[in-house]
Amino acid sequence: MSRILIVEDEAIIRTALRRLLERHDYQVSEAGCVDEALALEPRGFDLVISDLRLPGEPGTDLIEHAAPAPVLIMTSYASMRSAVEALKQGAVDYVAKPFDHDELLETVARVLHQRSTHSTTPPDITDAGGTRQPMIGECAAMQAVYTRIRKTAPADVTVLIQGESGTGKELVARAIHQQSQRAHAPLICVNCAAIPETLIESELFGHEKGAFTGASAARTGLVEAADGGTLFLDEIGELPLDAQARLLRVLQEGEIRRIGSVETRHVDVRLIAATHRDLRALSKTGEFRLDLYYRLNVMQIDLPPLREREDDILLIADVLLEKACQRHHRDGLRLSRAARREIHDYPWPGNVRELENALERGVILAEGHLIHPDDLGLRPSLASAPRTIVESQPATAQVESEALDAEEDLSLEDYFQHFVLEHQDHMSETELAQKLGISRKCLWERRQRLGIPRKKQARRSSA
Repeated sequence: MSRILIVEDEAIIRTALRRLLERHDYQVSEAGCVDEALALEPRGFDLVISDLRLPGEPGTDLIEHAAPAPVLIMTSYASMRSAVEALKQGAVDYVAKPFDHDELLETVARVLHQRSTHSTTPPDITDAGGTRQPMIGECAAMQAVYTRIRKTAPADVTVLIQGESGTGKELVARAIHQQSQRAHAPLICVNCAAIPETLIESELFGHEKGAFTGASAARTGLVEAADGGTLFLDEIGELPLDAQARLLRVLQEGEIRRIGSVETRHVDVRLIAATHRDLRALSKTGEFRLDLYYRLNVMQIDLPPLREREDDILLIADVLLEKACQRHHRDGLRLSRAARREIHDYPWPGNVRELENALERGVILAEGHLIHPDDLGLRPSLASAPRTIVESQPATAQVESEALDAEEDLSLEDYFQHFVLEHQDHMSETELAQKLGISRKCLWERRQRLGIPRKKQARRSSA
């Protein structure tokens, strides 16, 4: 229930307004002047409605004292001059007396809605070391995320978090878990892309002794380990179809069956899933089960990329820089003006993770007490190349050299793409990675960068 403070010196108007608001389920307090209002601590209210002309100080004096609570000004002198002056001083809006009841209620509802949507306190998150700190960000998009977290956390429904890699999807999952009724129970985090296809079902659902070669003992799966708590599945778009079928059973019936077992076990797990891919589009190509998508998408939270959070970039950079300085014992390091401008203007394709890495480089490479753009290493510069080579090469030769390097990089990417597309129908991800001489995680990252979807083939479930 929203709390509203009415500041009005005419008792008849004050009483009528209080009754009107109380009939619409608002909790109302009254004051006859600014001093009486200050005694009620106006900062603790969701909205202050004040007359402009009051005994003693004018109602606009409450704008500063009530902040961050918005102040709605009432005036009998409905001239544009007084209204504009009140708005210039920070009033959220004004209404003219005598006011229309419906119009006043509509204005109050709108102001309170804007306050709840755009002034939500960032949720606190406890990290692995037990330190509590709020999420970082004040832009409108993040305020909407905070509001969705606050409303979703206690509801105990399945949540789908969507956003580019490095935007903080796991942080949102932790915030939801820690504000939910399951906060006392474990939060199990799983990156579906980092586990080989041959092991993913065993990791998630467990197995019995002798279920397959190498299963020398029974093992509890991560879904069962999260019983009573929350299971966070990151990059769920990479989950094989067999595992998707098993996960659907968990969501529908709350049941799991270990590989090699005939016994069904009941689990009480809240699922939070995250992906940077379009699951609905994947379902049309048969790479993701449509019925599982509908089960997952009960509540959706969209995380904005860092390039769309211009007002937050430097704020996040300052916090991450302080942490990096503590890790490397470089207290007192600051970003130069040029470095701050570079950070603000850079597109950040790797989002917050890339920003954190750049600041880490800056802290390590900085010579004095300032971090300069060259220390961040965001863009290749001529200063980093050997001076003799730059000076000795003619401009045309330098351009040709750069073109040759680009051509060589392109040919390597072409080879990777050709090899993967040619062999993925009959080779597993692990075999592909081994043939290419890279890790499975590196293979997955290159797939994402080059836009090569992974081939999904349905197999008979061993459940």
